Amino acid sequence: MYMDHSESQKDYSGKPYVADVAQKAAQNTNYRTALWTGCYAQMTLMCIPVGSDIGLEVHNETDQIIRVELGMGLVKMGKSERYLDFQENVCGGDTIFVPAGTWHNVINIGRNPLKVSSIYAPPHHPAGTVQHTKQDAENQ
Repeated sequence: MYMDHSESQKDYSGKPYVADVAQKAAQNTNYRTALWTGCYAQMTLMCIPVGSDIGLEVHNETDQIIRVELGMGLVKMGKSERYLDFQENVCGGDTIFVPAGTWHNVINIGRNPLKVSSIYAPPHHPAGTVQHTKQDAENQ
């Protein structure tokens, strides 16, 4: 089993692993970093700059759980891109459950970077994904 308490951001791809996810999220400065990718689930860490957002998206075949580790945000969800009827403020310690097929976005409404961890089931990004900025993610 791997126990990692260092600042390195490495995807432990399917190996047994223990980590302080809140600490890893707080240390993460990348828009998205894959922390662990298994056969049926994946955890990523995200850092959303002040005034920015994750980006409106939908995962038709993937359930997603987003945990706010640090910061303040506004989550919007709905059945279509133009009908986001669910809106709620979130802060550190809150968990957002996004069913497959639900359009969603998380917007940083705080004064500091919004740090989140996200679980996808099944995995949504290639193992080892590191996207330094939102633009990097959009270009992939």
